[in-house]
Parts: sequence; C-alpha cells; structure tokens
Amino acid sequence: MEYVIAFVVGGIICIIGQLLLDLAKLTPAHVMSSFVVAGAILDGFGIYDKLIEFAGAGATVPITSFGHSLLHGAMKQADDHGFIGIGIGIFELTSAGISAAILFAFIIALIFKPKG
Repeated sequence: MEYVIAFVVGGIICIIGQLLLDLAKLTPAHVMSSFVVAGAILDGFGIYDKLIEFAGAGATVPITSFGHSLLHGAMKQADDHGFIGIGIGIFELTSAGISAAILFAFIIALIFKPKG
C-alpha cells in the first residue's frame, strides 16, 4: 500500500505541474522555481514533514523536496549558529553537487548574457 500512496502523491504533484504548464502557460523554469518555493513554504509551516511521513518517496522525489531540504537545513543550523547558520545549513543538508551547480550557474549568468 505504501507504493500506491507514494505513486498517487507523486502523481498529484506532477499533475499540478502539468496544469501550471498547460493552463497558466508558465515555462518549465517558472514551474520548477514555484515548486521549490512551495516546498520551502510547506516546510516552514511544518506541513511537508507530515507529507513525507504519509507519502514517503512520493514526497521526497519531486523537486518540492529540494525546497524542503533547503529550508530545513537552514533553519536547523540557524538555531545553532545564528545568521551564518542559514548558509551553513543550506550547503550541509542538501547535496554539495546541486548546491554548487546552482551557485555556479548564478555566477555564470551574472558574467555572461544568457539566452532567452
């Protein structure tokens, strides 16, 4: 039954993303960014942890989990180290590769003129 619940919850998240693409005419980048922010907001209210307990991989695999991880790590380390802990927590809890990719993509976008 756990697999069915994970499949349904993950599917609902994907349906929301597809509806945003089709009906709201958002770009994939806008949908991805919105999902990361939504995951962070849901984690801020303590909802995303309950969703992970309920759905397991159905909630941890989609990109919304990345926003959850970013905020979760930042808040945990902010309690221990203050303001500097926000940056420490983001890089500690999330994958170093993903964090580095975001940082370097931002730096490159500042230096060079991106297309689109």
